[in-house]
Amino acid sequence: MAIEFGSRKETFENFKVYETTLAGRPFKVEMGKMCGLSNASALIRYGETCVLCNVVMSPKPREGVDFFPLNVEYEEKLYAAGRIPGSFMRREGRPGERAILTSRVVDRPMRPLFPKEMRNDVCITMTVMSLDPDCSPEIAGMIGASLVTAVSEIPWNGPIGGVQVGLVDGEIVLNPTQEQRKVSDLALTVAATMDKIVMIEAGANEVDEDTMLNAIKAAHAEIKKIITFINGIVAERGKPKIDFQVVGLDMDVFHAIQNKYLDDFKAAMDTDDKNVRDAALLPIMDKIAEEYPDLTAADLDLVSYKMQKFVVRRWLLDEGKRVDGRGINEIRPLAAEVGLLPRVHGSGLFQGVHGAAGLHILQVQGGTVVFPGLVDGLSGAYDLVLLHIYEGIHFYKSCICLLYTSPSPR
Repeated sequence: MAIEFGSRKETFENFKVYETTLAGRPFKVEMGKMCGLSNASALIRYGETCVLCNVVMSPKPREGVDFFPLNVEYEEKLYAAGRIPGSFMRREGRPGERAILTSRVVDRPMRPLFPKEMRNDVCITMTVMSLDPDCSPEIAGMIGASLVTAVSEIPWNGPIGGVQVGLVDGEIVLNPTQEQRKVSDLALTVAATMDKIVMIEAGANEVDEDTMLNAIKAAHAEIKKIITFINGIVAERGKPKIDFQVVGLDMDVFHAIQNKYLDDFKAAMDTDDKNVRDAALLPIMDKIAEEYPDLTAADLDLVSYKMQKFVVRRWLLDEGKRVDGRGINEIRPLAAEVGLLPRVHGSGLFQGVHGAAGLHILQVQGGTVVFPGLVDGLSGAYDLVLLHIYEGIHFYKSCICLLYTSPSPR
């Protein structure tokens, strides 16, 4: 018995392309074709750079957390630059340093604009599909992440926009090309809303303050144009924002605890010994737990955090002192020494009294004849000059730095 299969061509009724310019180059947004199961999706085309941006949110809040669980991922794939990974496996490895830093740069301006009381998991993913070295995939990803979050039903007080600024031959250049970046005296990234600058990251070769201010102003003017573009898309196809389940501390209960136990917290915290301070706070929290049995462990941790934060702020603002008794213009005692370890090219110990507990090791290793240190990157392979390895062991109060250099200079 013959079976005939019908076929039909998929149509994308909601597909649309939106076009504008960014720093004089074409900027396109394609929506309605890819990743239909995400809360919102867009393919960003900036020049020949293509970045696929998606945002998803869990339907229910995560239990047992006292923070907003936002995850921002910037994914670099070497196929975007027409390259094959230079390893035995020929597979993409973990995110590189640049990808991790780009994720943080996007996270930093977006996170504060989400409701603090929301506990639903939100994941923003930016995948570089194609790379034009002259059109920054980081900026395309940031704008795309802002766009899809603004269009989605996820509560967010955006959008934001971002640009890079260079200084070439004394002239301010927005989103400089690859060749311009090599000779630029300024590497500035600005993220902003329509009204305010929300994030600045910069490196400069002795650029004066007036030039830096003008660069920031030029960046904000360009960002306003891209935000107007995003708002137009949101007005056309934006989804209604959902009402999320508020998970947090009952503020009436907290204010009652604050009024009753504020003096106890001040007395317990008025010491320069962290161990004594922590021990003095334990019986206070036990009393609060007995008095308010409905409070969960996460609620009690939040009460302790908020109370300590309130006391520290009031001491700083009202009395000009810190929690360990230091004035606002004093630093804690520090100690440093070098030459601890015999088999490395250099080592150092840095210690702060009652500092964050942890042994931090920094290894810097150059290439050798056997291992030349060639590293794959999205913008091309490069010779590894310094390799930083960072590890932590969580019971020391010191910082140890190890320095390795190549035995045979290249």
